[in-house]
Amino acid sequence: MNLVVDAGNTQIKFAVFKGNLLLHTAVGSQEAFAESVKRVFDKYPGITDALISAVSHLEPQSVEILSVFCKVYVLSPQSRIPFKNSYATPATLGPDRIALATAAFYHNPNGNTLVIDAGTCITYDMVNDYGEYLGGAISPGLYMRYNALHKYTDKLPLLTPEAILDFIGNATETCMHSGVVNGISLEIDGVITQYRSRFRHLTVILTGGDAQFLSKRVKNTIFAHSNFLLEGLNQLLDYNKS
Repeated sequence: MNLVVDAGNTQIKFAVFKGNLLLHTAVGSQEAFAESVKRVFDKYPGITDALISAVSHLEPQSVEILSVFCKVYVLSPQSRIPFKNSYATPATLGPDRIALATAAFYHNPNGNTLVIDAGTCITYDMVNDYGEYLGGAISPGLYMRYNALHKYTDKLPLLTPEAILDFIGNATETCMHSGVVNGISLEIDGVITQYRSRFRHLTVILTGGDAQFLSKRVKNTIFAHSNFLLEGLNQLLDYNKS
């Protein structure tokens, strides 16, 4: 069995795989990392290998803690990847985007795939039908946009995402919701349209913490897949073990 650890900007996710089958997921924090690892191994003592992917700072002792239980790989620009990487600055390519490109490569072999990860940031990652990672885009996510409206103005409140009844807001809060929710939905639709004008038979995968909220508001045909990044990390672990 494999354990993959996704240390994101807001939380740490743990996922256990047996082959390609996802058996277990859990969420933890940096402060409770040791306790979270122990709980996973108490439940799944058959785990033999683990992969850590960190887009935010992860304490060095986290690797040491995990190494007590199994063999540990740390995802980095030096890790082996199954696709051709044409990113101009591969050393700056985040491990989350490497994992998403890997999942796209295996999910749609010989096809064009755009992966949209709606998390703290919204990332767009493109793998073409030659198995080549081209890059994409990065923009602010839902909560980052709400926080920016509040932080960089004097009187706008801090809101959380809500569905909008009309794109024309009739009060300050509904105007803010329209600006953020409608703005992101139109952005995603516009980006998909751009990519479809260049790549035929494009498959679009929407994933990340805000994927379900946004999937209902995107007009283009997409596939919502909440565990796409975790699957990519598991595939990378298997690829680096071989």
